Amino acid sequence: MPDAGYLTIGKVVKRLQSLYPDLTISKVRYLEDEGLLNPSRTPGGYRLYSQRDIKRLETILYLQKNRFLPLSVIKDELEREDSGEPPSAAAESAVEASLVGPVDEEIAEKFHPIDRMPEVAGVSVSFVRQLSEAGVITLKRSPHGRDLVDGHDIGLIRTCDELRHYGIGPKNLRQYVNSANRESAMFEQALVVYAKKGGGVEAEVTNEARERFEQAFSRMLALTDVVRTELIRRLVHQSFKDMEG
Repeated sequence: MPDAGYLTIGKVVKRLQSLYPDLTISKVRYLEDEGLLNPSRTPGGYRLYSQRDIKRLETILYLQKNRFLPLSVIKDELEREDSGEPPSAAAESAVEASLVGPVDEEIAEKFHPIDRMPEVAGVSVSFVRQLSEAGVITLKRSPHGRDLVDGHDIGLIRTCDELRHYGIGPKNLRQYVNSANRESAMFEQALVVYAKKGGGVEAEVTNEARERFEQAFSRMLALTDVVRTELIRRLVHQSFKDMEG
């Protein structure tokens, strides 16, 4: 098999972590075990991911993170695609989002002067300052007094920019900042309980244990996002029903 165009699982994770910081090798292997991914293997058993495999993984991660779809539903979407059936609305949204692509690793790993945001992120300097004032991102001051933007925040900035098309601006996002501050304490407590159930907080910290911890945290985030989304959806739908009489 030619090596050109194929990546090892480690390189795939590194490539996508700028958009999906919680992505680990263990998670990719889990998706494979669940039948959502089927990479090629070398004679020695090493996984090799083609560009099609990587695109498929991006779709899975997007549907999990932004559409809050369970893996069973995502698997159905992928099977529809494989069989040539038209994608559902959720899958079409994922394709549109993937056109932007992940933030380039070179951009994500650097701090950028705020005056370069039109070039780097495609947004105005004033919009980035509004996000900072709302607490969505945190600017860093350089030794020369310049405001710098963390490259890891570029994807979030672009997401917030898209929200503006629906009338949701930085000021509206303050409630999510406040909510995140409150909910973080709940997650921290839950993770302590999870660690104790898994063998005690004094147990030796290994890479495997750390990956299990990250998987548990990612799953908790996904589940609570589903609850939050359904509660909001229910209230908005009820509001429209009341307006209709």
